[in-house]
Amino acid sequence: MSLRRSFFSRRFSRSFKELNEKSGRVRDSDEAVGSGRGGGAGQPDRSWAGMLPELLAEIIQRVERSDGDLRQNIVACACVCKKWRQITKEIVPSPSLTGIITFPSCLKKPGPRELPHQCLIKRNKKTSTFYLYLSLTPSFTDKGKFLLAARKYRNGAHTEYIISLDADDLSQGSNAYVGKLSSDFLGTNFAIYDSQPPHSGAKPSISRSSRRFASKQISPQVPAGNFEVGQVSYKFNILKPRGPRRMVCSLKCSSQGEAAYDRSLSLGKCNMKKLESTGSGCTILRNKAPRWHEHLQCWCLNFHGRVTVASVKNFQLVAIADQSQPGGKGDEETVLLQFGKVGDDTFTMDYRQPLSAFQAFAICLTSFGTKLACE
Repeated sequence: MSLRRSFFSRRFSRSFKELNEKSGRVRDSDEAVGSGRGGGAGQPDRSWAGMLPELLAEIIQRVERSDGDLRQNIVACACVCKKWRQITKEIVPSPSLTGIITFPSCLKKPGPRELPHQCLIKRNKKTSTFYLYLSLTPSFTDKGKFLLAARKYRNGAHTEYIISLDADDLSQGSNAYVGKLSSDFLGTNFAIYDSQPPHSGAKPSISRSSRRFASKQISPQVPAGNFEVGQVSYKFNILKPRGPRRMVCSLKCSSQGEAAYDRSLSLGKCNMKKLESTGSGCTILRNKAPRWHEHLQCWCLNFHGRVTVASVKNFQLVAIADQSQPGGKGDEETVLLQFGKVGDDTFTMDYRQPLSAFQAFAICLTSFGTKLACE
């Protein structure tokens, strides 16, 4: 009797499986017919996008509140479809308000105003590669969250740093390319280039590398090229004894026009005095002067425990002119960017508004390398 029951049960399960397969083929054929009427491959997307906006907003709000510092879940929500991405961008607050970096676009937005973003830069001397991480713990040994990577290249008599979102793809024709840093022969004047226009009507720089990149344009809707958005200049110190470096940075503000920046800046044609005096349309930063410590016999700055190794690369930047402040006046007491050494190949980078992670990283890259005319 038990054998007979088992035989019928197997026969029933086999027939049930065949019925499911047939019904599945019927559903597939129905979907194929539906696609012929305009359903297409977007059918699954419409099923996700068909959720009620109120329900979808409630789901994303809960995910945003419960997501950790890595922000993986909220990014996954934005990758579902166009509707999810739009609602996610509306719900996630600006990094200048929360101090949280969620999307790659946040890397080019100003940092928080009150407490700076604390980051680490890891250097690989063998490959001339630099990696930027957002610190998630106070420890200098934890990498944290990867943000950007840069690699040093020799381009004739000049040096370039290609900055990318992908640590393994550091080429100017990559989809992950976000900008570059270019220096002169002496390594004292640098120009910062963004892969995207800082404002409408911005014109890309005309160079051989920019023409190569334009030929590999990813999307016809997004202009591809190199747009100059800032400069860094180190003061010559040939006849004076060895001392701390002096630097000045000029960053283009997105709210200002191209003409004001072009009038005030031209790489190779402007010196440090011109950079300090021309603040129209730009945010001007200079390094905070260190003080000489008689007992230690060295130049000192208060890095509040974020720098542990003495180095000529260490610096703090304050604003002479800040376009994000009322009247464009800078606060020379508030440190907007500080950079310093904590290990053989480990450095800290702390930045705040009006600087973005991309701008701060590019400025810190200028500190690497020997500057014969400044030391």
